[in-house]
Amino acid sequence: MTTSVNTTKVYDEIIEFIAAGTTPQSVIDFKLSDAAKDRLEDLVYRAKTESLTGSEQQELDRFLTLEHIMRLAKAKARTYIR
Repeated sequence: MTTSVNTTKVYDEIIEFIAAGTTPQSVIDFKLSDAAKDRLEDLVYRAKTESLTGSEQQELDRFLTLEHIMRLAKAKARTYIR
């Protein structure tokens, strides 16, 4: 796995999505871009096999927190669609 230099944090896409406004359906349909998925995969891989810098660990931790919130939001959005 190679490390790419990326100034955009993996969680920025979630923040942008929320800031732009949402509907229950758009919350359910939200998916990370391939670039963000690649970055996340790289961070997780390196966290398991080597070590992350402090800022990379923060990036991963923040993403995991937001990812948990998005899962909860998707579940709640499904109740609004019913």
